[in-house]
Amino acid sequence: MTDLTPEPSPIDGEGPGLDEPDVFDGPPHVSDADVPETPHPVNWNLLSAHDLEQEWLALNRWVDWLRHTYGLPASVVPPFWHHHPELLWELSALHLHWLGAYDPEQNASAAIGWHRDFADARVRLRDWASTSGTRLDRDRPTRQTTWPGEDPAPPVEDVVIADRDAEFVQFVQTQVRKRQEAEDEFYASLDDDHDIDVDPVTGEVRD
Repeated sequence: MTDLTPEPSPIDGEGPGLDEPDVFDGPPHVSDADVPETPHPVNWNLLSAHDLEQEWLALNRWVDWLRHTYGLPASVVPPFWHHHPELLWELSALHLHWLGAYDPEQNASAAIGWHRDFADARVRLRDWASTSGTRLDRDRPTRQTTWPGEDPAPPVEDVVIADRDAEFVQFVQTQVRKRQEAEDEFYASLDDDHDIDVDPVTGEVRD
């Protein structure tokens, strides 16, 4: 004879579904890793070797997005901007301003403020690019004015660069290596002067 007694419903407190966690039981657990970092100024002179590499790569990606999105010519954003500190600092400031303007916590009018400042920045970028003398397919160091008593500036020559992306990677690697060598020298001087053992990677003082 078939037993037609209905199974107890989970709502009665006896079903297997009662022990399953409910997504609405409490607020979600949010860690620091889930919260985007607040945009902050970048001082390129003080970055560690690791941070320097990360900032170079991030800025390069954003500048590439910027030139494609707004159709910027080489007279505004030249391919070899990374060789010219005046262009680096200007583009870096514009990037940080953009990150702040489009931060989720910003007010809705911040974006139009960024575009207003972007118009001013394009004028400055055009001036920097013109003064530096960098071109679409070649580059040279920005000419320096020699003040009285200073050694004459070295001659400036154009260098043709066929592959911009490959040259950028090599440039960043060189910059990071130089910064790492400076860090290693600094920590070595601390070790010599104060007779302490400093980890050159983390900067921590070891026992």
